[in-house]
Amino acid sequence: MATSVRYGTVETAFLASARRLAGPVRGVGVALISGFGLLMLPGRALPVGLAVFGLVLVGSAVDCWVGFSGRAAPLALTFAAARVVAVCVMLDWGGVPPNPWALNVLTTTAITLQWEWPARIAVPVTAGLLAVDLAVLGTGDAGSLVPRLVVECVLARLGFLLLLRSSRRTDEVREHRSALARAEALARARHQRQREYLALLHDTASSTFLQIAMRADSDPAQVARYARHDLAILTGVAGAPDGTDSSVELAASLQAVVSRSRLSVELVQQGDWLVPASVALALVRAVREGLANVERHAQVDTATLAVRTEQDLVMVTLRDAGVGFDPDEVPRSCRGIRGSVVERMRATGGDAAVVSAPGRGTCVRLVWPGG
Repeated sequence: MATSVRYGTVETAFLASARRLAGPVRGVGVALISGFGLLMLPGRALPVGLAVFGLVLVGSAVDCWVGFSGRAAPLALTFAAARVVAVCVMLDWGGVPPNPWALNVLTTTAITLQWEWPARIAVPVTAGLLAVDLAVLGTGDAGSLVPRLVVECVLARLGFLLLLRSSRRTDEVREHRSALARAEALARARHQRQREYLALLHDTASSTFLQIAMRADSDPAQVARYARHDLAILTGVAGAPDGTDSSVELAASLQAVVSRSRLSVELVQQGDWLVPASVALALVRAVREGLANVERHAQVDTATLAVRTEQDLVMVTLRDAGVGFDPDEVPRSCRGIRGSVVERMRATGGDAAVVSAPGRGTCVRLVWPGG
């Protein structure tokens, strides 16, 4: 079926089904009609009728083969036209009384052509077969035959076009939904990058500014070094140049964070593990944020940091015995826990939980499924 339309998935499937089913439906229908028509023939016309019936069966086999294999469609069209002509000629030469065999074969063939071929082919072929039928069998029934055939073909074509339009509309809706899904995914990714940048800003520049504000005697050279380090992180200079996520030692990374803290931190670890650099960075920043919160709010100067594996999970736990707080009362505008700890761990495929209560200290649990 030739067409210039750019097909979608559903439309392509519908057109393929129409091509695949039209031939077998025509072949089986014409074979059944011819079988009943053969029974209606008088004895003198039976030999010729059997020969025509043999041609009908061959054509039906071709219809089924073409439909199921999708090959040689012009061959099926040739056999379809030949069967109509053969039945008409046989009825005329055999002197058979009025018989609906030719009419039913013609209408079945014409209807199925509307599903299988474009109008520029189906209409001329149908008109030609109708002309043969009228020329051979006479025009006495033309007043009823022509309107019947036209109505049946028009209805068959309209039904095909409505289903084709429906399948095309389905493709358009699916494409629209896919576009919306892609836009939503892009927006989520952009929002995630923004949240990560805000968390990164909280952990770097804002922490440096806070230290300067709290310590009037800060060493200018040290402040400048921290500022350069923060700027390198924020502008991406500190990342790997080739974009790879290499493995690093988690314990060594956490040890570097502990050594820079003003708290007395007890580091408890069971062995050492290599984790992706992005995961180590998330863990380091979460621990650093947790230690900073202990310094600012816990009113203690000690903490315990434990690193272990449990059921293929890397677990990092930071505890303090400070004054504690109610996590539910933390304003959403404060990104320390939510942005720098929980969301950052979830972005790497892990998770985080902060457990605390007034007067009972705080426990920050970081989990990553890569042990």
